[in-house]
Amino acid sequence: MEYKDWRKSPDKRPEDSEQELPKVRKYYGKKFEDYISEQIREAEARGEFDNLQGAGKPLNLDSNVYAGDKAVGYSLLKRQGYAPKEIELAKEIRTEYERAEAKIARLRQRSRTLRSRRVPPFASEKRIFNSAVEKAAAEYEKTLRDLNRKILTLNLMTPPVMHQSPFDVEKSVQKFRESCPLFD
Repeated sequence: MEYKDWRKSPDKRPEDSEQELPKVRKYYGKKFEDYISEQIREAEARGEFDNLQGAGKPLNLDSNVYAGDKAVGYSLLKRQGYAPKEIELAKEIRTEYERAEAKIARLRQRSRTLRSRRVPPFASEKRIFNSAVEKAAAEYEKTLRDLNRKILTLNLMTPPVMHQSPFDVEKSVQKFRESCPLFD
């Protein structure tokens, strides 16, 4: 009788190595990104990313190997609190849009307040509100058109990854007018 040591791991048995089964391609027909993300999820589940060197510590983003000959300029701008022109322009677009939306939101709130009062608004309040809505709509349209010009400028200076889509001015103004109807 032949003695077999069953204590060895099942994948290292000598009799199994002779009958090597072909590997099944379970990733056939998947996108490359899906294949990679599935492998990462499986490795995370196995705990292979636990206890990596530097885990839980902040990243050192001071050196940018991709900046090339502009690295010194970028680091100087960063130390002084500035960013490249395209980043500053994107930030300016975002803040102006948020400011315009906040102004519109205040008018919408004012409209809801006037319409939900027990006492209906007086004629003078209606006139003031209607003129405020007209003025705000004109300002909002002008702001969105200016922002669209800045977005086009930004899209010309940046790579396609950083492109922003322009605002649909007519649709946005129409949506604002519908949310703040004028008083009769």
